[in-house]
Amino acid sequence: LSLGVKMGCFTFIKVMMILFNLAIFLGGGTLLGVGIWVTVDGDSFLDIFGALSSSVMQVVNVGYFLIVIGAILLVIGFLGCYGAQKESKCLLMMFFSVVLIIFIAEIAVAVVALVYTGLAETLLSGVLTPVLKEKYGVDDHFTDVWNLTMTEVHCCGVSNYTDFNNTHWLDKYGTYPAPCSIGGLLSLACPHLCGCLLQGCFDQIVKEIRTNAGVAGGVAAGIAALEIASMAVAMYLYCRLDQK
Repeated sequence: LSLGVKMGCFTFIKVMMILFNLAIFLGGGTLLGVGIWVTVDGDSFLDIFGALSSSVMQVVNVGYFLIVIGAILLVIGFLGCYGAQKESKCLLMMFFSVVLIIFIAEIAVAVVALVYTGLAETLLSGVLTPVLKEKYGVDDHFTDVWNLTMTEVHCCGVSNYTDFNNTHWLDKYGTYPAPCSIGGLLSLACPHLCGCLLQGCFDQIVKEIRTNAGVAGGVAAGIAALEIASMAVAMYLYCRLDQK
């Protein structure tokens, strides 16, 4: 009876492991597909998800980010699902190792984000500003994304309107971008009198992220719990295979 109970428990956990990782595999495939779609046709992505997506795209390249995450989930889902189904100790150990590496990396990123938040914001702002100066008014897609962000978030540039000084846009049109002005085009001679939006987009985006930090933290905690549970299950199956 004891042996039967143990085998029944092993079979149940094995089936749960297969179904759980099958869901991860399908989710990874979905994210990979969306990532390819965003990379190929980013305009339709912006049309559907609006200002939030345009804000996020200032910080990360959503398409490539989703492709990487989707590929990782595909690998994890395959190793866990196929390893459990075939009762392969090698695949189960690979699954455990990959999830462990990701778990450790997540903890490291969280610690760095908490300890060096100010430094990270400064570095990120320092990276975004040169890109804005170089591409705004030159790359049409990049310009459209920034225009949508500045219009919807009510901001101007990365830090403020001066980010557009010495840019291709200013040299060509002689004015700051229209979204930077409350009441029409912003003249070089009177940025303050013309109602310039002095607040930068970076500060606004960071503010939005901090506002939703609780939700993000809850999601991160849930993901960490699932990772720990999946590693525990993988190790249980791995050890039980030695006893079969």
